[in-house]
Amino acid sequence: MSTLARDIVPREAAQAHDGVVEMERALEVFLAHRIRLFRIAHRITGDVASAEDVVQEAWVRWQRTDRTAIKSPGAFLTTATTHLAINLIQTARHRHETTAEPPPADLADSGQDPAARVEQVAAVQESLRLMLARLTRPELTAYLLRKGFDHRYADIASLLRTSVANTRQLVRRARLRLDGGQDHAVDPAELHLLTTAFLRAAGTGDFQPLERLLVDDAARALACAGTHRSPIGRGHRPMARFA
Repeated sequence: MSTLARDIVPREAAQAHDGVVEMERALEVFLAHRIRLFRIAHRITGDVASAEDVVQEAWVRWQRTDRTAIKSPGAFLTTATTHLAINLIQTARHRHETTAEPPPADLADSGQDPAARVEQVAAVQESLRLMLARLTRPELTAYLLRKGFDHRYADIASLLRTSVANTRQLVRRARLRLDGGQDHAVDPAELHLLTTAFLRAAGTGDFQPLERLLVDDAARALACAGTHRSPIGRGHRPMARFA
């Protein structure tokens, strides 16, 4: 064997070993979050098989992502799973609609793309645009906190100053509207504020700015509906800016 060959073979073996070790670490991190990811996916899709597909796709994305650049694996995986699940239910619905908006961008192959961040924001923004277009403020608040971030019903009810039963009803009604509701105009500034707050919550785990942005209008809408004994209006007032 030549000197060059003797140098190359050990180097290649070491690189292969490093790759195996890194993938084992990636799997260990993913498995630590898998149960929570499945729970989030199942609550969005409402189907065990679909939730399993979403979690599997999240694993594929995690493998393809430059994990050295990820500061919070839990936040990354939560956001990715939420996007994939929303994309799945929107795609299923779009197969049966003739006037549907395009689904969020597929991020499965964007893990090492320099433009991945831009694509991720676009996907989040499109998902949130649909929610703003179809949901009342209370429905949006309950659905986003429950399905997107796995908040407990009791915690959401406390934020909205309503009952747990009513909070569950808001989430059910939101899903029905998203499956086939009527679209209303969305204020671009409002969408920008919501997208920024969502990404901050997903990236840092700090939900207070998102909750402040959503909750005040939603609680007022619920209180007004209870006072007048009438259906909750869409309440599409511009969202207040948050600190």
